[in-house]
Amino acid sequence: MSSRFGQADGDPIVAAMSHGIVSRTALFEQLGRAGRVVEVSAPAGSGKTTLLRSWGSEPGHAERTAYVSAQGHGHDPQQFWPAVVDALRVTAAGSALVRPLTTAPDPDGWVVVQHLLADLGPLRDRTWLMIDDLHELIGTDVVPQLELLLRQAPEALRLILATRHDSSPGLHRLRLDGELTEIRAASLRFTLEESRALFEASGTSVSERTLVLLQQRTEGWAAGLRLAALSLAGHPDPDRFAAEFSGSERTVAEYLLAEVLEQQPEPVRQLLLRTSVLERVNGPLADLLTGGSGGERILLDLERAGAFVVAIGPRRTWFRYHRLFAELLQLELRRTGSADPVALHRDAADWYAAQGFPVEAVRHAQAARDWDLAVRLLSDHWVELYLDGQSGTTQDLVAGFPASVASADAEITAVMAAAALDQGLLSEAERLLARAARGSASVPVDRRGHFEVMCVILRLRLARRQGNLPAVVQAADRLLVAVETADTVRAGLGPGLHALALISLGSAEVSAVRPEGANRHLEEGIVLARRIGRPYLELAGLAYAAQLAVTRSYTAGAERSMQAIELARQYGWSDKPVAAVAWAVHADALIVQGRLAQAQPWLDHAQRTLRPQDNPVAGVNLHYVRAGLELARGEYAAVLATLDALEPLARTLVTPHVLRPILRAHMLHALIRMGRTQQAEQVLAEIDAEERGSAGMRIVEAALRMARADPQGARDVLAAPAGDAASAVRPLYTVAAFLLDAMACEALGRANEAGYALERALDAAEPDHVLFPFLVHPAPGLLACHVRGDTKHGPLIREILGALGSDGGGTEAAAEAETSAEAGGVAGTGDRPGRGLPVAPVRMPLTGGELRVLRYLPTNLSAPEIAVELSLSVNTIRTHMRHVYEKLGAHSRNEAVELARSLGLVAAIVG
Repeated sequence: MSSRFGQADGDPIVAAMSHGIVSRTALFEQLGRAGRVVEVSAPAGSGKTTLLRSWGSEPGHAERTAYVSAQGHGHDPQQFWPAVVDALRVTAAGSALVRPLTTAPDPDGWVVVQHLLADLGPLRDRTWLMIDDLHELIGTDVVPQLELLLRQAPEALRLILATRHDSSPGLHRLRLDGELTEIRAASLRFTLEESRALFEASGTSVSERTLVLLQQRTEGWAAGLRLAALSLAGHPDPDRFAAEFSGSERTVAEYLLAEVLEQQPEPVRQLLLRTSVLERVNGPLADLLTGGSGGERILLDLERAGAFVVAIGPRRTWFRYHRLFAELLQLELRRTGSADPVALHRDAADWYAAQGFPVEAVRHAQAARDWDLAVRLLSDHWVELYLDGQSGTTQDLVAGFPASVASADAEITAVMAAAALDQGLLSEAERLLARAARGSASVPVDRRGHFEVMCVILRLRLARRQGNLPAVVQAADRLLVAVETADTVRAGLGPGLHALALISLGSAEVSAVRPEGANRHLEEGIVLARRIGRPYLELAGLAYAAQLAVTRSYTAGAERSMQAIELARQYGWSDKPVAAVAWAVHADALIVQGRLAQAQPWLDHAQRTLRPQDNPVAGVNLHYVRAGLELARGEYAAVLATLDALEPLARTLVTPHVLRPILRAHMLHALIRMGRTQQAEQVLAEIDAEERGSAGMRIVEAALRMARADPQGARDVLAAPAGDAASAVRPLYTVAAFLLDAMACEALGRANEAGYALERALDAAEPDHVLFPFLVHPAPGLLACHVRGDTKHGPLIREILGALGSDGGGTEAAAEAETSAEAGGVAGTGDRPGRGLPVAPVRMPLTGGELRVLRYLPTNLSAPEIAVELSLSVNTIRTHMRHVYEKLGAHSRNEAVELARSLGLVAAIVG
């Protein structure tokens, strides 16, 4: 037993690693704030001794800290208590207060405690007594004597007790009184940063990859990390060592055998060895594999004793072993031959299957190489796993079958098709599904109905991914029929399959623009999924319902998408591809409402979650939302790039995507805003008459006429009836049509008509907060005029002006725009000569090049002639002109000159 910090104190690694002590700041702070007693309880090698030693050696602590280890001597009070007295006597306060013991050969422990309490009574300076390896004292006369010291010691004496067990004396009273601070194994685990410091302190250099691997393999276990550092010294391949580092590594195995396994009685050792093949274990399963009883009690005792057994969950009925400890146990099981691992795996597979744990059942059947059992279990439970959103788990299970088994069995081939679907390998999934269908005759008759249902679900999923709407409807109808079969009823899957069919039908109808049927099927599917406790199906239904809702109301779409997002967060499914649908809808709603900065993270998350090639239909949706955001921001080249990237994806769909016309409209708007009106005209001419007559394309054509300085032509296009009545009543199109009409009227000098049309645009925009058209077709001058007149939409106009000024909808920009509109002048507005109308502030400052070009606009020089004058290319001049128009809110050269004069940017006409 040692009472000095410089000596090895029960941890065989401390001496070897004494130069590699890591200062653990968070734990040091916790010790400093602690109450009267601290219990540090954790398994062997967790760093308890090192923590106590390093904290006690800190400046300001060393002279006030007494350290005693009970290792090897705790069963002998006649040695323990004299060591306590000696340790206290070397502290600053104890040297003056604690008297040495008499030379009596056999000091009585009770007498020593009374002696200490009397001596320490006057103690005023805080002093710490550390007792290490407290578990060595359990069951001895020392325990009640230590309880007396704990109860009656003066306030200034603080005790820190380190133990491998949770049975320290008298601590329950302190816990109730709030005077006990507990530090457990989880707190002692080394973080990645602490692991890095440990290796650096030990003089062992490792790469970041190696460090991460070792921290994960050891689960932050201090002794494991120190052993790894020792083993790595001079190792030629640290990365390979880290990957292979396990409980069978010699130094780890020796440590765990000596400190943990060999300390257990034979029945406990047998339980540990036989259950080491399991990822988790409970009492009944342990009893099954050992042929005994009382397994739960043994596991609880091991967990309390800190024998590398960890309770899982608040009820503490399931347990797992530390990874390195489990690997050692598996090695010992093979070495001793005390049981057949194959038989243990097979028994575990049967037990897990009977208890309703199909994933673990399949894994143990695979470990036992019982392929028939593994195939049957996975096939039986695949539908249930799919309905519960565990497709990723299915992929892992499929990977556990050898190629010979996978190619010979129709049922596992069908599951392989599902795994291929989950990986986005649509062609491979289609090939495997066809192969499974060809082998259906080999499926046992009593399993054939279940197999056929599985194939119908896969065809349904494949058709949805391919955008094959007729095939989706056909497969969903077949699934609705299959719901009533004996197999599905017996398996309890009928309601789940019914909900799946309804939601699949609804999602197909959303894509086919059949809102009434889509709404009915989705709502029925959502209600059913919620009633039967299938939250993953409910999530899918809510996501597609949000897609439908946003076509009617962006506010409703945002609310519906948030319902799906909150459900996904609740179950940890935020990174599931189906959740990406809801994230994208939410981003879309925010974009249309002008909240571009808010929309960005939602869209980014959706794009991180969903790979478009895995689900082309959802991928097209993502590209559509991205293009909309870029269009609203005025990033026109980015819009074209996004839509170019979309084309190969869209071509993979069997049925043209419902968003294709809207995407084409986005492209045309970008071309128009870039000044490429001839190209836009050509694209429009190639569109079929039906699409060209749609509301969206009429708005594109009106914008094109405005860009061509033909405001009357724009009005004529807008006056024509839309060929698609459904889209014509969408708020987005209604707002855009009235806005463009107002801009055309202004260009024609019809101020009253312009004000009337703009008011109607604002009327249509206000209920659902539709700002997108005002960003795509910016008219800040027109809006600034209107806000000073008779309008009920002042706040909305100021928000739009703010969005145009800041590209993010900030309130500061809106207030600045309002102030500028009231103040007048170059930074704000003036009076437009000849009209008496106020002028909008400049949307963004003009660059030097744009100002030079602007000063030539009042002349009769053409763009090529201006280019010669400024020694620039014609394209550069036209680009500057386009930017000038945009920033001034002008639609023609003459209007730009007039606005520039009113703002003092060019000279006014004199005389």
